[in-house]
Amino acid sequence: MTLRDSIADRTKLAMREKDSLRLSTLRLMSAAIKDRDIAARSEDRCEGIDDSEIMSLLVKMVKQREESAKTYAENGRPELAERERVEIEIVREFMPTALSEEEMSDVIAKIVEETDATGLKDMGKIMGRLKTEYAGRIDMGKAGALVKGHLAG
Repeated sequence: MTLRDSIADRTKLAMREKDSLRLSTLRLMSAAIKDRDIAARSEDRCEGIDDSEIMSLLVKMVKQREESAKTYAENGRPELAERERVEIEIVREFMPTALSEEEMSDVIAKIVEETDATGLKDMGKIMGRLKTEYAGRIDMGKAGALVKGHLAG
């Protein structure tokens, strides 16, 4: 089952259960996906976006909500911050479990070996593979630091 189908199924379930917060979050996810589908069609990709692009969209949605929750908490709006945190959990239900720092390091070492990367000039190649092969499972900020460490050391 694709991510798109899974989101549609959970939307129907949220409607039946009358879970308004879950339903509104799932509808926001669907709307974002449809928006990207429209953009993809203008690039002659009639089938729309694939699961890896949906995954990167979900990662972006989580980051946006984390920033919003932090802003709400700093400005004395704990109820809005809590709503954002609940939305984060709903979005994360569709994301695979994140890699630990040790697992990230192992994956990076493997990719460095496979690509015969020798210096920082090869960092883009490694980051590109991480982004496509481990979308949603890896924190790209932490991965960048680890890649630099592997290539420099």
